[in-house]
Amino acid sequence: MDSQPQRLLLVEDDAELGAQVVADLKRAGYEVDWQTRGTAQHEDLGRIYALVILDLMLPGVHGLDMLKQLRARSDVPVLVLSARNETLDKVRALKLGADDYMTKPFWPDELLERVRARLRRPTLARDGRLDVGRLSLDLGARKLWLDGREIDVTRVEFAMLSMLAKRPGEAISRAALAAEALDPERDGTERTLDVHVSRLRRKLDGGDMIATVWGIGYRLEATKAP
Repeated sequence: MDSQPQRLLLVEDDAELGAQVVADLKRAGYEVDWQTRGTAQHEDLGRIYALVILDLMLPGVHGLDMLKQLRARSDVPVLVLSARNETLDKVRALKLGADDYMTKPFWPDELLERVRARLRRPTLARDGRLDVGRLSLDLGARKLWLDGREIDVTRVEFAMLSMLAKRPGEAISRAALAAEALDPERDGTERTLDVHVSRLRRKLDGGDMIATVWGIGYRLEATKAP
């Protein structure tokens, strides 16, 4: 018997764009619910949907407020789809719990690939545990295991790794990592990021597990064999 298609929620107030996204997703084999207003969230949407695609500039509840409410109740992956392309907007959305961020305009094929990629990735459990390839992170206790062996890492190293682990295989910008992990008064600025990454790599078996993406930042390749 064939498995049931995955069900997605699109929150987008642009009628033409929303209709096109719904049609593209349905052709790709997904079930799609579409709402045109931001609404207050009082339930765990992860029990209903495999993914939420969320615009930011919405009538009703603003997209970032809706994202914050979603994260208070649910682990459902959220892909932000917005015309706002400033780095600060992206960083804020990621800090509030977005799993991915796409800017408008976009190619339909890219959106489909982002959806498929996100649905292949691990979802953060409510207990704060995240398993990615050879790595296991307890985000609440700030503990890290590699192949079942606990690894001692600093606060900065854990913050960087947790951000990379939430989006494995995807390039994360240096600016976003610095904003997430570094306290300028204690840890230096973005220019010191390479030092922290180098130390973390040595702790992860010397490793090519954290790849440099030239001109952008870093990418976690957590399934890389030892």
